[in-house]
Amino acid sequence: MTVSAWLSLLAICVLGALSPGPSLALVIRNTVNRGRGAGLITAVSHGLGVGVYALATALGLAAVIATHETLHSAITLAGAGYLLWLGASAMRAGHPGAEAGAGPAPADVMPGRGAAAARDGLTMALLNPKIAVFFLALFSQFVTPGAGAPTIALLAGTATVVDAGWYALVAAGLSASGGAAWLRRRQVWIERLTGAVLVFLALSTAATVLG
Repeated sequence: MTVSAWLSLLAICVLGALSPGPSLALVIRNTVNRGRGAGLITAVSHGLGVGVYALATALGLAAVIATHETLHSAITLAGAGYLLWLGASAMRAGHPGAEAGAGPAPADVMPGRGAAAARDGLTMALLNPKIAVFFLALFSQFVTPGAGAPTIALLAGTATVVDAGWYALVAAGLSASGGAAWLRRRQVWIERLTGAVLVFLALSTAATVLG
């Protein structure tokens, strides 16, 4: 994988992690109600769950390429179409409304030990099938014939580190910086920027495959 391709992958992973969603809400909740340590554990375990999906997806695509390059081209085009749809939807994102300035959601769990926080983060990631679909579409744009273990490890490792690192930053700085409120106020622009990057990647990849 070239440096420019990896930077594109990194940018999409970062923008995807920045987008507010249920995973962010979980990290906020565990940080506020169980403490910074629990928030950090939640962040790391969620990143590991994301890494499981990322690794499985990269390995599967590599196996497809090794035996069916035509099928890989079809998957790549289908993935580009899905990313194009995701990007267009994100660029049409509306204003978040009254929730923009809201504080963290009320707790619905009692403060617990680190094991409970780890379970929460891992379960949130593993029970979200959208993560698997997203990585299938995304990685199909980067896994190429001849991709070996280093490339696969780089793909999965980038997704894991970005996800865990971002939520760890949220957990570490939440109480002092009000990072969650900042994200909610800028949710529309984050989604639109993410959408623009996804649309560009989808169109450029489709042009390469069809060209």
